[in-house]
Amino acid sequence: MGFDAGAAARHLIDEHARGARFANLPDTITPRTLEEAYAAQAALEDLLAPSLGRPGGAKIAVTTKVMQALMGIDQPCCGMIFSRRILTSPAKLAFADFISLKLECEIALRLARDLEAGTGHTRDSVAIAVDHAMPAFELVEDRNAEYRKVDVKSLVADNCWNAGVVTGAGIALAAGRSLTGLQGTLDIDGERHASGLSEDPLEVLAWTANLLGARGRGLKAGQIVMTGSLIATFAAVPGKTFRFAVEGLGEAVLEVE
Repeated sequence: MGFDAGAAARHLIDEHARGARFANLPDTITPRTLEEAYAAQAALEDLLAPSLGRPGGAKIAVTTKVMQALMGIDQPCCGMIFSRRILTSPAKLAFADFISLKLECEIALRLARDLEAGTGHTRDSVAIAVDHAMPAFELVEDRNAEYRKVDVKSLVADNCWNAGVVTGAGIALAAGRSLTGLQGTLDIDGERHASGLSEDPLEVLAWTANLLGARGRGLKAGQIVMTGSLIATFAAVPGKTFRFAVEGLGEAVLEVE
C-alpha cells in the first residue's frame, strides 16, 4: 500500500491536541523515506493553515554532525514557520500553552525578493535577495522527546518541532556584509547565560532554498529563514525574561510567563 500522508498528519494533530509525549509515528503510517516525511509535513501544513496561516518562512533542524549521526542522516532538515506564529520582540508567551518548550538563539534573514523553486541557489545568488538580518528566538516544541529514540522521518513529518519564532528589528543588510563570526549572547533575567559565534547564515539560506526548490517550492519576498542556533538549545523557564543579542544586529527579547 502507498504512504498516506494525510493519515500521518491527522495523527500528529491529535497527538499535539492531547498533549502527548513525542513518539515516532506508528508503523502503519510512518514515512518510509524522507520524501514521504516531507509529504506528511505538507499535509500537516494544509490542515493547520486555516488556523495558523500559510508559511511565513522556513527553519532548519538537526544542524550538528553529532545529531545527524545520531539520526542516521548526512544533512540538516527543514520545517515551515506558520505566519501567525511569527512574533515581534519584545514578546510574551504563556508557558502553559506548550508541552515542553525549548528555545534556540538564531539569526533570521528576511527576503526582499522571491527565490524561485529550483536547485541552483548559491550563497552569492541568495545574498542579493536578503533585506534584513535579525536576532531571533525559535520556539521548539519537542514534547519531551527522548532524542536518542527519535526517527528523523517522524521529526520531519512533525514540522521539525517548530512552534514559532520571535524576531528582533534587526538591520538592513548592506551588499557584501558578512554575517560570519558574529558573537551572540544570551542573558536570562539580566545575567549572562551563554554566548556563541555565527557560522554563515547566507550559506544556510542557499541550502534551504535548494532543499525547498527540489520539492517544487520557492521562498517568497517577506518570508524569513531561520539559520541555526548560535547557542545550545535550552529549556524555557516560566517567570524568566530571555534576551538574545547579536553584535551589530540588535536584540530579541522574550518573556515567558
